[in-house]
Amino acid sequence: MELVIDRLTKQYKNKIAVDRISLTLKEGVYGLLGANGSGKTSLMRMICGVLKPTSGEVKFNGIDVSEEEYRDSLGYLPQNFGYYPEFSAYDFLLYLASLKGLTKHQAKLKATELLELVGLSESAKKKIKTFSGGMKQRLGIAQAMLNDPKILVLDEPTAGLDPNERIRFRNLISRLGKDKIVLLSTHIVSDVEYIASTILMMKDGQIIHKGRLDEIIGVIEGKVFECSVDSKRVNYLIDNYPIINIREESDKTFLRLVAEKPPCETAVTVPAVLEDLYLYYFNEGGKKR
Repeated sequence: MELVIDRLTKQYKNKIAVDRISLTLKEGVYGLLGANGSGKTSLMRMICGVLKPTSGEVKFNGIDVSEEEYRDSLGYLPQNFGYYPEFSAYDFLLYLASLKGLTKHQAKLKATELLELVGLSESAKKKIKTFSGGMKQRLGIAQAMLNDPKILVLDEPTAGLDPNERIRFRNLISRLGKDKIVLLSTHIVSDVEYIASTILMMKDGQIIHKGRLDEIIGVIEGKVFECSVDSKRVNYLIDNYPIINIREESDKTFLRLVAEKPPCETAVTVPAVLEDLYLYYFNEGGKKR
């Protein structure tokens, strides 16, 4: 099983949203991490055949994204998937299953199976308009899996969910990655940190890092510092370094930041985490050193 993305590019007038990206994905969960506007959604829409690329190609096991056989292998959960609020969860899945060509018998079996998988069996007959945000997202996963896809593309699936719903959702996605290619796009760092076997970091339309968590964090290992400084020093540090965290204390300010060498006398090195790397590249304040 192999999804090949070859020099994929999308240009909107004077803006290049996706810039000649080439990737080969196999079974597992891939976390696509980037700030808003980095090109994540454009990339995923091209992978799903929803958006036509300016150049480049996408193939799954040699089958082009434009072919029906490719779409038969694909499940897609966009940022805001459409649903009918007056439908029950069960009826909604039956309706979509009929559109995907499943027989009535197949649709009933699959709807029941998927509602169980996503933890909505007890709410199967309830109208979707009564669902919480997390329940709707889980229903979105179920509809994306009606055709038993080999490629599952999830665009910002945990945005707006409370912590309990996000944990449940992450656990579900992690299980699905055992025999599928799951591409999960998000700007919520912890979601990627916990479930992705491979992390793809995207900025300005390009993949700037790809690898396991420990591999990509290595870029800033030994460069993350914590320190407490007085008011005179704090503004200098904020203006000159990528600041990861600020906390006001009784008479000083606590900072966590990234630097090539200790930024002040009180700075101590601390282990790097994925959020440090994310903010190093996407922090709006401070400068990269």
